[in-house]
Amino acid sequence: MAISDRKERQKAELRELILQAALDIVVREGFAELSMRKIADAIEYSPATLYLHFESRDAIAYQLCTRGYAEFARELLPAVATESEPVAQLRVLSEGYIQFGLDHPETYRLIFMTKPEYANAVTEGNDEESAGMQVFMALINAFEALRASGKLASALPSQALAELLWAGLHGVVSLKLTCPLFTSATAQEQGQQMLDAQLHGLLKPA
Repeated sequence: MAISDRKERQKAELRELILQAALDIVVREGFAELSMRKIADAIEYSPATLYLHFESRDAIAYQLCTRGYAEFARELLPAVATESEPVAQLRVLSEGYIQFGLDHPETYRLIFMTKPEYANAVTEGNDEESAGMQVFMALINAFEALRASGKLASALPSQALAELLWAGLHGVVSLKLTCPLFTSATAQEQGQQMLDAQLHGLLKPA
């Protein structure tokens, strides 16, 4: 192996070590406790070494968000592919969205509830191939399928309907994570009730 190749591999390995240590801190202690010095201590390097790979804590957080969205997509999209009926697809997406938030609360907070700049990781690459956009497109496609079937009564664009559903799901998850007073139903029950209420107003009578 050439010296240059070995250096590139070592550089990539150290970047991965930094990101994993940062994620461990976020999951264990929350994003507010993440700092360059704490990451450096965790991997036993100097803070100056971290700055050779990431210009700031924000740069690390952005990368964690990008990875968080990728994990988000990996958990949601395979289940959608097993359903051909659009309402069933929306149910699977809703269930998966809420479960991801409950199973990965600190990752969810980081990518959806910390800084708007981090949420931009949803469009990393600025195309439909990014992880976050794949999930969003799955919602849009389900509404498009409902429209094509003649069952959709709403004249709102499918993108707007997808945004409304995403907003509702985010509301359910964020309330469960931050406001334990809402205990009348489980998060999954509330998510399906919210979806049913939306569909009642969007679909034509059977």
